Order: sequence, then structure tokens, then C-alpha cells
Amino acid sequence: MACSPAHDVESSAVLEIKEANGDYVRLDNGDPVRLAAELSYCGGRIWSSLCWWVKAVLLGAFLLAVAVLLIVFGGPWMVKKVVIPVLDWVMTSFTKPVLGLLLFASIAIFPTLLLPSSPSMWIVGMTFGYGYGFLLILTGMSIGMSLPFIVGSFFRHKIHRWLEKWPDRAAFVRFAGEGDWLHQFRSVILIRISPFPYIIFNYAAVATNVDYGPYISGSIVGTLHEIYITIYSGRLLQSLAYATNAGGFLSLEQIIYDIIGFSITAAATAAITIYANRTLQTLQTENNHS
Repeated sequence: MACSPAHDVESSAVLEIKEANGDYVRLDNGDPVRLAAELSYCGGRIWSSLCWWVKAVLLGAFLLAVAVLLIVFGGPWMVKKVVIPVLDWVMTSFTKPVLGLLLFASIAIFPTLLLPSSPSMWIVGMTFGYGYGFLLILTGMSIGMSLPFIVGSFFRHKIHRWLEKWPDRAAFVRFAGEGDWLHQFRSVILIRISPFPYIIFNYAAVATNVDYGPYISGSIVGTLHEIYITIYSGRLLQSLAYATNAGGFLSLEQIIYDIIGFSITAAATAAITIYANRTLQTLQTENNHS
């Protein structure tokens, strides 16, 4: 139903017209209850959309505030005690080709072992930048999402029993395996964008009966933003480490640039995540009612 209250008011204003024989013919039911319901529906849609954007902005502002506090108070200590020693060890122990191979292997294998690969992605961003770093992470993640899907197929029944312990999550995941190729592709993208744990879905996807084609295609598309954010945060951490190691801090221009960049990234991530959750819930509701 489209929200066009002005059109409804205008059409309901002309209720009847007189025929040649003197009788009146009703052109619209002119039901005030129906008109009020339609106006209420339109107002509800507008209010829901407004609330969605307010939540996105507030969440982005909250993430920005937390990030600023962490950088200002915890950043220098973390950089001196952890980041700089690790970077020095990595850069002096391995050549660039060997380091790239090791990072690629960790990104590809760690998800199968239920281990996080974000630290490896950060180092990739620091070492190889947005170009080669993006390609390296994308290829590694593609393998890292494929291996659990293949391994999990041998434990399909155990994964089914594990999902039964969380029926809400199970319904959320199984929704991806319904419908045709395009439906599965879209559902996997939305689940990847949503806060559903990346490593868990690699295995849980097996229990959804989703085909490998839409699974890996949707997973790649749904993680593109995550790759960019990881590279960006890694390079931001690197610039902070270099500045701290030199005995100073970031320049005012760098701070402004980083704050603006992080704010845009955080706001976009929050908006995309909220949109993915809302769309998945809507699709699930429509599917249950069909």
C-alpha cells in the first residue's frame, strides 16, 4: 500500500454524483474509518523510517565516542607494549613475500579452526595497503569461508543438533537455504552483513541446505565492507604506532582526517547492519505468512 493521504482525501471528498434520472450513484465508500487507518499507516511508516535513521546516527556517534576514548587513553599504552614489538618482530623476521604467504595461509585456515583472522588482516593492511592487501584478504577469506562449508558437510547432523539449542538463531540461519538461487544469494549477503558471527555461520550454513554457489558468492559480496574496514583500521593503527614510536603523536591534520574517516566508516557500518537486520526480519515475516 502506497502512502498517498492527499490522494485519498481528494477521492473521498467526491462521494456521489447525481444521474439523469435523479438517482445518486456512490463513487467512493467515503469511509472515515478506512481513511483514518490509511493515514495512520502512512504516519507509522514515516515514523518507523525516522526512528531507523536516528538509531543509525546514535549508534555511529556512540562507536565514535568509544573509539576516541580508547585511542586517547588506551592507545599509547597498547601501541608501545604490544603493537610496536609485534610489528618490529614481523618486519625483521620475514621477507615481504614470505610474510604475505603466511598471512594468506592464516586468513584461509584460521576460520576452519574457529580462530579469528582479524590480526592477520590488520598486518596485511599495514604491509600491502588497499590494493594488494584487498586482493590477498579477499582470496584468503574466500578459501576461509569455503573450507568450513566443505568440512561441515561431514558433520551436518551434529550441526543440526547444535542449532536446535538456539531455535531463534536456527530459524534465522535456515532462512538462507530457502527459495531459489537469487533468494539464497541475497539471504547470505544479509546474514554476512548482520552481526551474526562470521566464523559460526561458516559452519552453520551447511545446515541450511544452501547451495555452494550462492553461499560463496553472497559471502564474498557480504564481506567486502569488512575487508575495507579491516585494512583501514590496520593502517590507522600503523600510523598511530609510528607517531608514538617517534616520541610524538598524530598531527592535527591527521587526527581530523582519521576522525572523519572513522566516523563515516562507523556510521556506514551501523546503517548497513541495521538495514540488513530489518530486511532479514521482514523477509522472514513475509515467508512465515506466505
